Amino acid sequence: MSEQRTAAIPAPTAHRRGPAALTTRGFRQLAGAWVFTNLADSALYLMIAVWVKDLTGSDGAAGFVFAALGLPTFLAPFIGQLADRVSRRWLLAAGNAVMVPVVLSLVLVRDARELWLIYAVTFVYGAMGFLTASAQSGLVRDLLTDDELAGGNGFLTTVDQAFRLLSPLVGTALYVAAGPRAVVAVTAACFAVTAILLRRLEVSETPPEPADTTTGFWGELAAGLHHLRRAAPLGALTAGLAIATGATGLLNVAVFPLMEQGLGVETSLLGVLVSVQGVGAVLAGLTAARLVHRLGEPATVATGLGVMALGMTPFVLIGTVGLPTAATLPLAAAGLALVGLGAPWAIVAFVTLRQRLTPPRLQGRVAAATNIALSLPQTLMTMLGAALIGAIDYRVLVAATIACTALAGALALRTRHTTT
Repeated sequence: MSEQRTAAIPAPTAHRRGPAALTTRGFRQLAGAWVFTNLADSALYLMIAVWVKDLTGSDGAAGFVFAALGLPTFLAPFIGQLADRVSRRWLLAAGNAVMVPVVLSLVLVRDARELWLIYAVTFVYGAMGFLTASAQSGLVRDLLTDDELAGGNGFLTTVDQAFRLLSPLVGTALYVAAGPRAVVAVTAACFAVTAILLRRLEVSETPPEPADTTTGFWGELAAGLHHLRRAAPLGALTAGLAIATGATGLLNVAVFPLMEQGLGVETSLLGVLVSVQGVGAVLAGLTAARLVHRLGEPATVATGLGVMALGMTPFVLIGTVGLPTAATLPLAAAGLALVGLGAPWAIVAFVTLRQRLTPPRLQGRVAAATNIALSLPQTLMTMLGAALIGAIDYRVLVAATIACTALAGALALRTRHTTT
C-alpha cells in the first residue's frame, strides 16, 4: 500500500449511511472485537479500585490501582517495536487470549494479603491497552484507504466513548449485585470473545520488514519518535497536543474543589457530570469524519482544542460571579459537554493524519511514541497540580489549563498549510 497519499479527502457521498469504513468486512470484524474490548474495560476498570478500597479501607491503596494502570507507559516503545515486527492480527489475538487466565487469577484474591496479585493483574491489563493501541493502528491502516480513515477512527471513537458512558455504572453495579468474581468472569469472557474475533479477522497485512542493522536496537526503538519529529506537520501537532493533554492534568486535580467550592455540590455528582461529558464525546465520534473532510486534519485538531478551551471557561466564572447553584450546574454541564466534544475531534483528526503519513510497519512505534508524548505530560502535571492545589485557588489551575489548550490550538492552526 503506497504511502504517497493525497492530502485531500473526498466528502462522503450523499446516499451512504454510516462511515465508508463499515463497507470493509475486515474493519467490521475489527469493530466487533473493539466492542468486546471496551465491554471488558467497562466491567473491570473502576471495579478494581473499588475492590481494593473495600479490602484495605485505604484511599492510597485504591489510588495506586491507577498508578499500576499507567506504569506500562514505560514499556510502550518495546510494545510498539513488537507490533511492527510480527503479525498484528496474531499479536492482538494472542494478547487477548493471554488476558483470560491473567484476569481469572483474580478469583484467588480473598483478602488484603493478595493485594499484590491485584496490582500485578492491573499492570498487565494496562500493558494490554498499549498493545491494543499500537497494533490496532497498523491494522486500521492496512484495512482502510485514505478516504475511509477518518470515518473509521471516528466510528471506533464513538464505540469507545459510548462504553465510557457506561463504565462508571456497569462494573460497579455488577460488583455490588454479584461480587467481584462475577465481574472477573464477565471480563475474562470478553477477552476470550475478542481473541476469537481477532483470530478470524480478514486483513491483508503489510509484511514485517527486517530490522535495520545500521541503526541498532535502540535506534529502531526510537524510530517512532524520530518520525513524529521529522514528518511535517506531525511534530508540531504532537507538541501542541502534548501541551493540551498535559494541561488537563491540572484540571483533573481542580475538579474536586471546583465541585465543592464553585458548584457547592458533593463530589459524588462527579459521575453524572462525567456522563454529560461522555454524551459530547459520543457526538464528536459521530461527527469527526465530516469535520475532517471539510476542514482537513490540522484545522480539525485546532477546532477541537478551541472548543475544549471554550468549554472550560465556565469553570473559571463559576464561584466568581456569584451565580446560584441552579444556574451553575447547567453551565458546568454545558462546559463539560463542549470539552467532551472537542477532545475526540482533536484526537481523531490527529490519529487519522498520523496513520496517513506513517509507513505501515512503523505504525506501532509511532503510536507508542504518541501515547508517551500525550500521557506522560498529563501524569506529571497531575502530580504538580496535586502539590499546588492546597496553596493556590483552583481557578488559577483552570485558567492555566485554558491558556495552554488555546495555545495548543493556535499551534495546530499554524500547521494547516504544511500537510503533505
